[in-house]
Amino acid sequence: MFNGMLIEKDDQGYRTTVKSIDESVLPEGDVTVKVLYSTLNYKDALAITGKAPVVRTFPMVPGIDLVGIVEHSDSANFATGDTVLLNGFGVGENHCGGLATKARLKSEWLIPLPSAFSPQQVMAIGTAGYTAMLCVMALEKNGLTPDKGEVLVTGANGGVGSFAIAILAKLGYHVVASTGRVDESDYLKKLGAKDIIDRATLSEAGRPLAKERWAGAVDSVGSHTLANVCASMKYGGTVAACGLAQGMDFPASVAPFILRCVTLAGVDSVMRPLADRIEAWQRLGEILDPAVFDDIVHEISLTEAIDVASDLLAGKVRGRVVVDVNR
Repeated sequence: MFNGMLIEKDDQGYRTTVKSIDESVLPEGDVTVKVLYSTLNYKDALAITGKAPVVRTFPMVPGIDLVGIVEHSDSANFATGDTVLLNGFGVGENHCGGLATKARLKSEWLIPLPSAFSPQQVMAIGTAGYTAMLCVMALEKNGLTPDKGEVLVTGANGGVGSFAIAILAKLGYHVVASTGRVDESDYLKKLGAKDIIDRATLSEAGRPLAKERWAGAVDSVGSHTLANVCASMKYGGTVAACGLAQGMDFPASVAPFILRCVTLAGVDSVMRPLADRIEAWQRLGEILDPAVFDDIVHEISLTEAIDVASDLLAGKVRGRVVVDVNR
């Protein structure tokens, strides 16, 4: 038996509880991990609350991120006592995840703990910060440099947005943050944002082409926001799109892509090859100032996570939530 969060769906309905779980629930895998920390991401909150059909099989332990110590390994790549990190690969959706004290995983999903970070710090970054780094890498691949002009970050108070601001600012970019919580401008400016705009300026239906402003953008919102961002990109600019908090629709025109040579770069973090993951985590270790964790992160216990999941979906959570699954 081990302690964890379990999502069940049966004749009694959809429910999530923290309870003692039999190890028979754990799926097949060649590495068993004693989990130290997990996180709460937007996808985790959808799974925990049942607000969207994120979970594919039941019962399910949610949690798309985890860091822990190998208890048993049938893989030549990992030995008992190794500290390992996992982000994505469908864990927490169709394979039991990190919001528990134990996980059984496939070794090809794991990477060693990056040397620049402690276990708590890698979960402070988690999928959100790792995705933000992938977005910045996509912008760089398409030729973005700090001298090209302003870079917009939407969903700025969220996990991806917060880390995108911190990364871009550290690299010397002029970052503009779009948020629905302009009262938290001090937080965003402390992360490195130079200017703040209200998300309402982007979230409604707009014109196919708007005045050119952004050299690059990181968007975790989608829908009208993404359409308006694309419409206001400078010639040759790139938008890295990684989320759909506003919606998965894209009510846009081809005009920005044809007339202004704009690139829309989709960024997936779930099935990313290991080489990309290792590169992203190495870059994070080189760029991030450890002091940033004090501003972005707060830690909760496993028993608090269900209530915090509802707050996250309601837009009441700033930055990142680390879950200590052992308390």
